[in-house]
Amino acid sequence: MPIRTAIAVDAEQIARVHVASWQQAYQAVLPAEFLDRLSVPKRQAMWADSIAKGLPHILVVEINGQVVGFSAIGPCRDDGALSTTFEIWAIYLSPSHWSNGHGRELWLASREVLVNRGAHSVSLWVIASNERAIKFYRSAGFVPEASSLKRFELGGVQVEEIRYVQQLAG
Repeated sequence: MPIRTAIAVDAEQIARVHVASWQQAYQAVLPAEFLDRLSVPKRQAMWADSIAKGLPHILVVEINGQVVGFSAIGPCRDDGALSTTFEIWAIYLSPSHWSNGHGRELWLASREVLVNRGAHSVSLWVIASNERAIKFYRSAGFVPEASSLKRFELGGVQVEEIRYVQQLAG
């Protein structure tokens, strides 16, 4: 299962994974109309721009020539974050590839990139009701930062999001 840095031609497949993953993972959380309106072309443009800029750094899982998962990692986006604090901006697998070890391998490859870039800690945000993702993050060694819980509107409904963190070094 090759994991590699994304290139420009990967943007459409990354967008397809992103949309399919959201539509499956959040079907019990977000309105169907919102999920149905998620746009592969809009996500493709967003990911193509990120790949071109190199920020965030995007890794892809490729199986039989198809991108089935990706991670987007970069500096922590919080104001005043230390230069050694990084963030997983996104990590998604195509739903047909959930629970088969690809996510774990993608996380480990992402972790290696972060450590090589000088990361001492890494954080991520997850919708608090996304039990599947939380189970994954906890098994990967992330712990919740209880004081970080925040509410916001997404798709016309209120959701809660919480930060998970992991110390890498230092």
